[in-house]
Amino acid sequence: MKRPWKVISASVLASTLVLAGCINDKEEASNTEGAASEETKKSEKSASKVSVSDYTFDTAGNMFAYAEFELSGEPLAENLGLDLDILDINKLDQPTKFDYTAGVESYEYSEEAMYEVVEKSGLGLHLINGPAVETLENGNSAEEKLGNRFYELADAVGYSRDEIFSNMFPTFIEYSSGDPHYKEEVNTSEYASNDDGSYVPVYQVNFETLRWDRNKMEKTLVPSAYGATFLKQALWAGDFMGGFHTVDGDEELAGETPKDDDDKNVALGVSSADGFQGAILTEEIWNKVNYISNELFVNGAEGKLSSAGIGSQYDPSDGFVYLPHSIEVTEGGAEQAPGAKALSVMDSRSLLQDQWLMLWPSSEFFGMTDQRESNPNKTPSFQALFDGAPYPSAPKENIDGSAGNDVKGTDPFTANYNVMLHVFKNMDAMHFNNDKGVFVTEHDGKKQGTYMDTFQAGYTMESMRIFQRAIDGLPVGYASGESAEGLKTKEGKRALEMIEKQADFIIDNLVMDSGLVANGYDIEKGADEEVTLDAQLGAIRGLTAAYLATDDEKYREAGRSIYKAMDEKLWNKELKAYETSEGKMNYTPFTAGALSATFRTALLNLSNNGSDSETPKSLEIETITSRYTDFYDTVIDGPSLDEGMQASEFWDTGDYYDSKNSSGNTDGDNVPQVQAGHGKHGISPILLPVTVEKR
Repeated sequence: MKRPWKVISASVLASTLVLAGCINDKEEASNTEGAASEETKKSEKSASKVSVSDYTFDTAGNMFAYAEFELSGEPLAENLGLDLDILDINKLDQPTKFDYTAGVESYEYSEEAMYEVVEKSGLGLHLINGPAVETLENGNSAEEKLGNRFYELADAVGYSRDEIFSNMFPTFIEYSSGDPHYKEEVNTSEYASNDDGSYVPVYQVNFETLRWDRNKMEKTLVPSAYGATFLKQALWAGDFMGGFHTVDGDEELAGETPKDDDDKNVALGVSSADGFQGAILTEEIWNKVNYISNELFVNGAEGKLSSAGIGSQYDPSDGFVYLPHSIEVTEGGAEQAPGAKALSVMDSRSLLQDQWLMLWPSSEFFGMTDQRESNPNKTPSFQALFDGAPYPSAPKENIDGSAGNDVKGTDPFTANYNVMLHVFKNMDAMHFNNDKGVFVTEHDGKKQGTYMDTFQAGYTMESMRIFQRAIDGLPVGYASGESAEGLKTKEGKRALEMIEKQADFIIDNLVMDSGLVANGYDIEKGADEEVTLDAQLGAIRGLTAAYLATDDEKYREAGRSIYKAMDEKLWNKELKAYETSEGKMNYTPFTAGALSATFRTALLNLSNNGSDSETPKSLEIETITSRYTDFYDTVIDGPSLDEGMQASEFWDTGDYYDSKNSSGNTDGDNVPQVQAGHGKHGISPILLPVTVEKR
């Protein structure tokens, strides 16, 4: 894809690399409409009114949604036959509307929102306080250690030290929510210009003016929030570090051996710029998994914060050690780079959403860090990444196939492996009801709950599928749909068993006469027959996961049947959106992300083919791609600049800065530039919940 200004030079000092200047503006951002010319407002052409219902940034929902947007972006378009090189952000809806929506909007919205959270906003604890950074021996002060570490990472991927963005706020763990309005005026003044009047704004290379108000952050650590962010980081890191590149020509190389980068003209990462971002993400993850393992588990018997043990030796029957729903942070240290002075458990329950949103990303990262001797499918570039430099390799005892001799470790493989196995074993012991074959939403630390939520159960099945692939040495990330022979581990077999039982329960107990599935099921009371869009999306996602994991056609047929019923009964032709419940269209980021995923699975796995006895119109590829673009036009981008879930956009989706155009919307679409949307100083490029109604 043609991307202007992908690499911008910004000379920095170690001290300004990681620390922002003080912010004194205490004024609140008001929810006023950004500047825009009348000709860009197209709301009068739409039957839908799409109003923002809440300006609170939900970390879990946003990062989950953007993970699904990523997978439904370039990877999906390419899988359907698009040559990504012909995409041009300046040519709207070309070569087709679907190609542009998926390959540019879905994909780039996803990438930029991740950077907004983990590098710019300050929504969490600063990486300078990360447990792995603190152990570095490359400097005297914390600032010097992290600055030098970033230089080390830049060198490893062939990225110029002088091109590192300044005033970053890298996080190692993220808070549950915040206010996405910018706290001060965004610096859109000219940094570098082109002959045609377009220019690079300062904020693109200096993140100082992109902070959120720390006083408006919910300073709690919730597994679904830092887990969903972890998922975004792991998917992008896996993409960026999934190859090598030449230093002199920045040409991507697939990589043949883990020693390819011994050649001085070969560096880690698919390119220097992407490699550096991948290295930053990996650094954040490495610190994150160590912090989770060391600080954020609860000892069920005592109800107190604890560390995780050796995952392969953990037995829940000896007492639960699990991730609680909410931990409050009392911050300490400098305001520009806060750490945690104290942690206290706010809600000790184990919630299923928290657990699957930790199992999925830890499984994705396991696919990167896997160094087990038994796995023949290891990726050479990942092996090079974790061979001691720039990241430490795993102890021999932890990769030899014997659990009995496993040892503690802080390397990325070991720390993540311990977290992943604790979470998996706890999901089995605390959340899976073997008698019914269902995943229940809650466990209070002593007793399992009785309610199964269809959305949560469906996504648990998908996270179990990714776990099974990772633990059995199969490709994950963008290649998680590929078939291959695995290691057939006991953990993988158990994951498959739980997936099949839950899938069978959905088919046997939740499908109603309408063809739709029930919202949930209470083991003591029976089916909860409320109709929600989320339930349909969860069931389709889960049944497709069961089909991909087992290759059993009955799960595909069940998923197709529910999709057909959903499209027939919930689609509103006039407003061009699905009802989310009877007579209502209330879209949250979770709903948006799941709908994006459902379109993707429908296109790749459920759409009509030559062997299908019935070929409903709803499952024709043309119909599905039409629904996909309608979803973006109506719900995500919205019919006007102050409508739609996507609050603002960056230059990656075509909204360039022009000295002759101060509209705040140079590409003339329905999404404003960051400084021009929804507030006094603008708003971050993230998702907001909306209500869709008839205009």
